[in-house]
Order: sequence, then structure tokens, then C-alpha cells
Amino acid sequence: MSENNDNQLTDLIIDGVSSSAGGQYRNVKINGVGKVGGELVSRTFAANGHISVQGSLRTEELDCDGKLSVRGSAQVTKGTVDGMAGIEGAFRGEHLILNGLLTVRGDCEIERFEAEGGFTVDGLLSAGTLDVRLHGRGKARDVGVEWIRVRQASKSRWNLLWRWAFPKFSPELLAGTIEGDDIDLEYTIADIVRGNRVVVGKGCVIGRVEYKDHLSVHPDAKVGEEAKSGGR
Repeated sequence: MSENNDNQLTDLIIDGVSSSAGGQYRNVKINGVGKVGGELVSRTFAANGHISVQGSLRTEELDCDGKLSVRGSAQVTKGTVDGMAGIEGAFRGEHLILNGLLTVRGDCEIERFEAEGGFTVDGLLSAGTLDVRLHGRGKARDVGVEWIRVRQASKSRWNLLWRWAFPKFSPELLAGTIEGDDIDLEYTIADIVRGNRVVVGKGCVIGRVEYKDHLSVHPDAKVGEEAKSGGR
């Protein structure tokens, strides 16, 4: 969105229970229960409450506190989600901070993804940096990264507050293949892990590990096969 076009756009403000048409806006602010009936494009998107976008969402800055559902795909340059977000299509972004639950029905491509809570990605989860602290299940068909670290969240009061949202699942990451340069895993179940430097920590169950430079396996982890290679 260019600066000239941005200056010509109006703001969209919803307070209470209301709905609005989709379109292009400068700034979007929703407090309460809001429904946007179509594709939404904006410079900023700030929402507090229960928000539904009936099309795709494209915004430079996302700040969501509550529950967000997007019927299409989402493209967010920089975003923070405190609560729950569900994307029916693909998700693309540069930096996302998640405190809660994220569901993406398509592929998820984020340059930097910091997550505390849980997530489900039905397609490929790709990131430059993926830093995960799980309160519940994290799940992706496959994971491709430059750097990844997976941990369980600390058993604090904050952790107790999340139990209502994760009643059925253990805090672990499930994936088919995890591939990257630097891989540091705990409480991860995967068919294949492939990387340059790989740490398989406690709570992991891995079918096959392929590594180039370094492999460390915790005594309590389970690895079916280990293979050192000259390249990936």
C-alpha cells in the first residue's frame, strides 16, 4: 500500500456488536464482536474481542487480543496474537508473536515465528527462525527452517491458565519431516529430522536423523536410525 493511496483511505472503527463491508482501509480498530464481509486490506489492524473476516486479510501490522477467524488467506508483515487465530487459507508474514493458539489450513510461511501456546498447520510450516514454547500440541505436516528450538513451557501460573485451551493434548510437536540448518528439539515426534547441527533432546521420538556436522541425542530420547552425510 503506497503512501499516496494510504492518505486517501478512511479508517474502519467498530465498537460493540457490528459489521462492515470489506475493502481497503488505512487503520482498522475493532472492539467487541465485529464481522467484515469480504476481503480486507489495511495498514494496521487492531482487534479486541471476537472478529471475523469473511475473505482474505492483508495488513502491515496486526495486533489481536481475543479470537480472530479469517475465511481466506492472511498476509501480515508484523503481527501479535494474544488468544486464538484461525486462517482457512495460507498464512504469510515476516514476524509473528503468538501467545495462544494458531490454526492454518494451508501453508504457513513466516520469517520469524515466536510461539508460546500451540498451533496446527495442515500444510508446510517454513520459517527462518522458529522458537516454540508449547503449552499444548504443535502440529505441522512438515517443517522447513534455518533455525528451530522447541521446548515445553514452564509449569507456572500462566501454564495453569492455558489448561482449559489444551485439555486433550500433551505439549509436544508432531511433524512428518523437520529440516533445517540448526535444529534443537525437545518433546518432538517426527518421522525424519534432517539438518547440519541437530540436538535431539528429552521427550523426543524420531524415526530417522540425518545430519552433516553434529548430532547430540539425549539418553531419554528415542531415535530409530542415525545417518551422517556429506551434505543435504
